[in-house]
Amino acid sequence: MSARRTVLTAAGLTAVAALLASGTAAAHDSAAAGNVLTYGSAAGSAVAVGDVLTSALSSGTTVAIRTTAGGSTGITCTASQFTATVTGNPTAPGTATESVTAHTFGSCTSNILGTTGVQGITVDQLPYVASATSAGALTVAAGSTGSVQTTVRLNTILGLTTCVYTSTGLNGTTSNTGNSITFANQLFTKSSGPATCPASSYFSATYAPVKDTSQSGSPSVFVN
Repeated sequence: MSARRTVLTAAGLTAVAALLASGTAAAHDSAAAGNVLTYGSAAGSAVAVGDVLTSALSSGTTVAIRTTAGGSTGITCTASQFTATVTGNPTAPGTATESVTAHTFGSCTSNILGTTGVQGITVDQLPYVASATSAGALTVAAGSTGSVQTTVRLNTILGLTTCVYTSTGLNGTTSNTGNSITFANQLFTKSSGPATCPASSYFSATYAPVKDTSQSGSPSVFVN
């Protein structure tokens, strides 16, 4: 009888241990899964659908809108900011989606031949659709209102000139170092405007940190 009780006790302990191990593994898997977008830290809370994200230029950087990729001729802006609303934030790895509702530029200058300044840059036909993957890729595509389009108003020696540029979409990268988004030499092609308007425009900028302004203290956003 004693031997039988010992066997049953051992079997019970083994079953309990197995259940505990299973529960621990399940809890670990749940914690490790997380969401593509979190705030506060990579292991922080999930960014909620409907939360508003915003970011200005990374400190000490400028927007470069050049007539050639990597060139020095074009427009430079010392102020820029975007705003986007989260529309999807699945479990990582995956792809989070956002609706870009605003993108502004300010304090811009031009060294394009024949120009004397920049009156303004307007991002048209918002909202756009943005997608951020766990691998760090970010894309910005046209929304339901039309193509990705920007209107640039240049002051010239002959007066105000309006240049309209379109893009098939933007490709950028995200980084949890500084919570940044970087665009490099993204091509826009002139769709209307006189000869003063360059035929092509290449957009480069780094925005950081990206913040969740819907949460108290506007914590930084991480991509997982």
